[in-house]
Amino acid sequence: MKRVTDLSQQDINRIVKHYGLNAEYVGRYGKVYKIYTGQGIFALKKIAPQNGMGFIRHVQSLYQRGYNRIVPVYPALDGRYGVLYNGALYYLMPWLPNEEKEARGEKHQKMFRELARLHSLSVKDTEISIEKRREYYEETLSRWYGQQDFLEEFLERCEEQVYMSPFALLYCTFYNETNQALKFSIRQLENWYEQSKEMEKARTVTIHGKISTEHFLYDERGLGYFTNFELAKNAAPFYDLLPFLSRTLDSYPSRFDDCVDWVKTYFSYFPLKEDEKSLFFSYLAYPAPIIQTVEEYFANEGKRHEARAVAKLQEKYWRMKNTEYVVMQLSQGAAPAS
Repeated sequence: MKRVTDLSQQDINRIVKHYGLNAEYVGRYGKVYKIYTGQGIFALKKIAPQNGMGFIRHVQSLYQRGYNRIVPVYPALDGRYGVLYNGALYYLMPWLPNEEKEARGEKHQKMFRELARLHSLSVKDTEISIEKRREYYEETLSRWYGQQDFLEEFLERCEEQVYMSPFALLYCTFYNETNQALKFSIRQLENWYEQSKEMEKARTVTIHGKISTEHFLYDERGLGYFTNFELAKNAAPFYDLLPFLSRTLDSYPSRFDDCVDWVKTYFSYFPLKEDEKSLFFSYLAYPAPIIQTVEEYFANEGKRHEARAVAKLQEKYWRMKNTEYVVMQLSQGAAPAS
């Protein structure tokens, strides 16, 4: 156990006295302080003050809607849900044991079932003008077509070289697959617009903001609870799925069948509508990491580290191929909501 470094036990006692507690011993796990007191064991977490009100508002809204699988946030003696100390806001929760007893992957299945339930209980229709939808579509489409032109022009520059650099040679090898991924994203974006261009509302939910098994903890009974709602906001439901998939698929080549099953579990409890599916697959398939890597290489002429650039391009290609597999599996099996 790592001892506290940026807050002393004296600092922590000054904070927890607002809750009527006295810290007898303090340990640290990542960004969370584990506080042993005569009244039990608690978790103390720091949050940026500007995120504090939104965080509490979303948590309270979920409780009011009947969603209670959230690690409780305790009010201080004066009723506030956070204590401001040295320019940062701290909030207090119970410490959950988080003991995992099931087979590998089962925690992910439980987490995605709970995420679907969270979204189901917080769903609402949000007004969006037809004009704003059209502007977003046209701006996104224009930007993606511009990137498609850039990729083609960079390919031509590479092919004009008498002796290609290692990066250029690798890029030419990956170009067709990258271009196909971008074309798929564009088709899905066009599908979304055709499906939704007459709609004046869009379905939104309270998204967690950063789902992870590290933020899904078990209590003594083995029930799972979400924690770390600091990035929570109202958005389209798949905005919880995209960052998770982005982190998970950023790896060596693999089939990622477990990942497909987890997301299908979510879809089975909270199906996406047709337009939501199209936009989700458009964003998921979009090869942004490769495009950004090529743009950086192009912009840094004369200051390039060739070996690092080649390694980064290879990694982003693997991620694109992992994503391609997941997109193909999900797009064949995701049922739309009625």
